[in-house]
Amino acid sequence: MPPRTENAPLAGIASPPRTSAPAQIGIALAMRLRSLAALVILCLVFSQFSPVYLSWENLVTMTQHVSVTAVLATGMTFVILTAGIDLSVGSIAALSGVAAGYLLVNGLPILGKTVFLPVLTVIAIAIALGALVGCINGLVVAFLRIPAFIVTLGMLYVARGSALLISGGSSFVGLSGDQAHGNLGFDYVGTARWFGLPVQIFVMVVIAALGAFVTSRTIFGRHVYAVGGNERAAISAGVRVRVVKVAVYAISGACAGIAGVLLASQLSAADPTAATNYELAAIAAVVLGGTSLFGGQGSVGGSIAGAFVIGFLNDGLVLSNVSEFWQMVATGLVIVIAVGIDEFQRIGSARLSARRRLRSAGQKDAARAP
Repeated sequence: MPPRTENAPLAGIASPPRTSAPAQIGIALAMRLRSLAALVILCLVFSQFSPVYLSWENLVTMTQHVSVTAVLATGMTFVILTAGIDLSVGSIAALSGVAAGYLLVNGLPILGKTVFLPVLTVIAIAIALGALVGCINGLVVAFLRIPAFIVTLGMLYVARGSALLISGGSSFVGLSGDQAHGNLGFDYVGTARWFGLPVQIFVMVVIAALGAFVTSRTIFGRHVYAVGGNERAAISAGVRVRVVKVAVYAISGACAGIAGVLLASQLSAADPTAATNYELAAIAAVVLGGTSLFGGQGSVGGSIAGAFVIGFLNDGLVLSNVSEFWQMVATGLVIVIAVGIDEFQRIGSARLSARRRLRSAGQKDAARAP
């Protein structure tokens, strides 16, 4: 039997086609930049249908619309990086907004008296409520080991129902506050401008920057990636996996609370049916931005780019006089395409790893051969 040479395939295993290193790098770069490429294509296409699409004022308006989805996508990125999912963020946003509206309109009954809290306190309570609901999601997922899909789907209904119960099924309107109550200014975040730009855009930038910093520059961020990449290995390395899972769902809930405050402030009204289906837009943005549904891979920056793709697509369809029903179809197609791209990327990575293992095994066999 002739000795096996270094380039000969392993017995019984067909040698896979080889891809050059530059080609592999090019494919990986294209996958990472797919959301930015999609955004550029959208801008070029819709600018042909509407001359105002790329005007400064319209770009600012579309970015303001994107801000809510981008904030939700930032929190969702933490969850999906751990191979989880959070379907309740839209309902949590509505619940936080309604809680803020209730406190501004009705006040807080304390010892038989009605106390109207300052606006900043109301906002803090609304965000804390979102974080608390998210924390409950995380506790159930981490300690009871119930699938995140089931837990957050249930919380979607619980949070939405709670918002309807608090508001009695109607909206809290006129949230600008009352000077006599000392709670003026809630609508400032949704209507004011700094340097010609809506305050909401600055809030989005701050939240996204904080999320990117935490995921890429902190020990907690490395633990998030570790849990999503290989949970058993993370446990062996001493990572407190349950704590990390609770924390990421709390972060997602807090971001949903911020999104709820932004929506209520912009409309100066708290609607218990607000942010319906926003969770799907957030998930689509995250996956389209390169974060794998299987965890361990992705970035907040990519998710923000994905949110811009979703938002600019919807606004472009509106400016092109496309029916809102077709907008729903387009959003659904984007979700399917995003998940398909994620699956394609996962399979490609698995094949590349298998190719490397085969090549390494072939080199070892060749080295042992006489």
